[in-house]
Amino acid sequence: MEYWLPIIYMGIMGLALLIYVILDGYDLGVGMLVPLANEAEKDMMIASIGPFWDANETWIVLGIGVLLIAFPVAHGIILTSLYLPVTIMLMGLILRGVAFDLRVKAGDHRRGLWNKAFFAGSLIASLAQGWMLGAYITGLHSSATSLLFSALIAMTLPALYLILGCGWLLMKTDGELRNKAINWARMAIWPMGLGLFMVSIATPLVSSTIAEKWFTLPNALYLMPIPMICLFCYGLIVAALNKPSILDKNRSYLIYASTVAICLMASLGLAYSLFPDIIIGGLTIWESAASVKSLQFTLVGVVITLPVILFYTYFVYRIFHGKATALSYE
Repeated sequence: MEYWLPIIYMGIMGLALLIYVILDGYDLGVGMLVPLANEAEKDMMIASIGPFWDANETWIVLGIGVLLIAFPVAHGIILTSLYLPVTIMLMGLILRGVAFDLRVKAGDHRRGLWNKAFFAGSLIASLAQGWMLGAYITGLHSSATSLLFSALIAMTLPALYLILGCGWLLMKTDGELRNKAINWARMAIWPMGLGLFMVSIATPLVSSTIAEKWFTLPNALYLMPIPMICLFCYGLIVAALNKPSILDKNRSYLIYASTVAICLMASLGLAYSLFPDIIIGGLTIWESAASVKSLQFTLVGVVITLPVILFYTYFVYRIFHGKATALSYE
């Protein structure tokens, strides 16, 4: 158990953060797209994420909670190093939440202000999350190379969220807004592709440990399906955007599902690159883990909590499936 418990907790934390990126990613993406729509379309965009956005943030709370409980040493080091971007992210998420609620209660003359706040909160949170991911991959170093890499991912992650947001709107809306979502995705897909390509090139350059894992035989052959699946999914998105008829006939999920697949492959690649470290080149999961008795005791709560959150997430998405309906301010 001393060997397997930290691995189990690492898997749970990774799963929680992956689900957060997939679910709250489209929330943030829709938020960043709001300024491009007219007033009626803004209401429909907000309505499309209304039943889900708050619950989606549960997953990042679970992920950070597992980090605190299961890996207290790593929690202290990571959050100390990322104190500023974490604070900025929280400010963005708070601003987004406040704007989401107050835009409904505000009069017509103030709604534009809260729409801008909703956009700003979504953008700030996305940029901060990208910066944190970049800093984490480089082992929390503060060299110029590490800072440039963090800035690169900080620019790439919002583009990924934009594609998730467009994919969500394609599934949840109709008419002119759906057509606009296709055009917005066409603008975002190339920055996302370029960013992912540059990140793929830069990652082994900033970390010799990751380079050794990926570019030595036979590892390189075993890992080849990961970039190949990403390329296939990216090509599928580009093809669907260039020929929108592909998205008809109950295939409106194609953009979102393909982007989710890219996220999944990227997460598997990141997990392989990091394991067994929780701070790359600095601390393994076993060195950082809490005592076995603490992990065993906490596991009881996790076994109860995780299925409840999964069931609630499934229940909400099942209840509110289908196309979004217009907001009412009465």
